[in-house]
This record gives sequence, structure tokens and C-alpha cells, in this order.
Amino acid sequence: MLEKKYVYSFTNDKIVERIVDDDNIHLNHMVLTKGTSLPEHYSNSNVYMIVVRGIMTLQLNEQEPHQYAKGDIINIPYNTKMNVHNRDEEVLEFFVVKSPNPKNYKE
Repeated sequence: MLEKKYVYSFTNDKIVERIVDDDNIHLNHMVLTKGTSLPEHYSNSNVYMIVVRGIMTLQLNEQEPHQYAKGDIINIPYNTKMNVHNRDEEVLEFFVVKSPNPKNYKE
């Protein structure tokens, strides 16, 4: 078998799970319920956030928060301050792709 299979959870509960962490990429799957958020942090690589359900409220550095919905893909540059929230009734689900993997990132 040449391929490698990865799985992620199907849930309506808050979850942050690492799916892939190899030399090529770092892939996380996240679900946030209404009123929940991720801790403020700085991007540690080139980041792509892929919204698959709900509405994400995202504030980068000191700019005003923006909202992104199902089907949106957001690219966030390295070393950007991030605040990710679910302020909507619907569950927010998204994937985070970091490439290169932060452990291999060279500025």
C-alpha cells in the first residue's frame, strides 16, 4: 500500500486535533462552538485556513475582525498575530494547513 490514510473526528463539540505532522505539512482540524476561540498566537509558518462549516471571525495583527464562511480559504503570512473566534450560532469547523511544517520553517 503506497498511500497513507488519515482520519479526523466528526463532532459538534470543541476539538483541536493534529491530523498530519510530517516533513511536508502540518495539518490540524478544529471545531469551535458558539462563543469559543483559540488562544491568541502568532503564525509559525505560512498558514492556510479552510472553512468547511460555520462562520469564522478572524482578527490579524491590529486590523478589524473579518468574517469568513464555508468554502473560504484564508492565507495568513508567517509571524502574524491571530485571534480566531466563533461568534455565530452555527458550529465552526475548519482545517489549518501549515506549509512548510513549522519545524522546517526558515525565515
